[in-house]
Amino acid sequence: MKPIDFWVSIGSTYSYLSVMRLSEVESKTDASFRIRPFSVRAIMVEMDNVPFAKKPIKAQYMWRDIERRAKRYGLYAQIPAPYPLEHFDLANKVAVVGEQEGWCRDYVTVSYRRWFQLGQPAGSDPNLGASLNEIGQDKDRVMELANSPEIHSAYLEATDEARSLGVFGSPCFVVGRELFWGDDRLEDAVEWHESTKDHLK
Repeated sequence: MKPIDFWVSIGSTYSYLSVMRLSEVESKTDASFRIRPFSVRAIMVEMDNVPFAKKPIKAQYMWRDIERRAKRYGLYAQIPAPYPLEHFDLANKVAVVGEQEGWCRDYVTVSYRRWFQLGQPAGSDPNLGASLNEIGQDKDRVMELANSPEIHSAYLEATDEARSLGVFGSPCFVVGRELFWGDDRLEDAVEWHESTKDHLK
């Protein structure tokens, strides 16, 4: 059965909640997830969608909401986490390298854990080097690839694909052509996946 495409940009705050829950959800259902890194920032700029950082009242709500939801899920979160990320694109280009080589999910999970639980911004050291080391990847090798024209093109292509599917935010779950946006729609995506699995093989 095809996995659920989990479109995620490292830099999205609510995505922490989803990233950290994937394994548990998989263990309790027949669903599996494929991590699809992309640039939600590029799409948001096109929509003139100003991020939380420039909306203090909304940002205050966001951090409290994440704190509440994390507690509900049994997750720890050091709130507020450093935001926005200085090296947003680099964090996600590393994820693209990981997607091509098969370690994307491990990297995204560890990077988010260090960002939200240790206060280390994703895409910057010490998070970046420590995350790659933890999953057995050589930082110098990965950085050379992440900064290459080939990965830059793959990153743009992934973002174009997300855009073509109607993805406008992160986290976003896509089942066939059905789109579910937001951490609170993870279970809805799984339910839809389960109900249509015979058509998705």
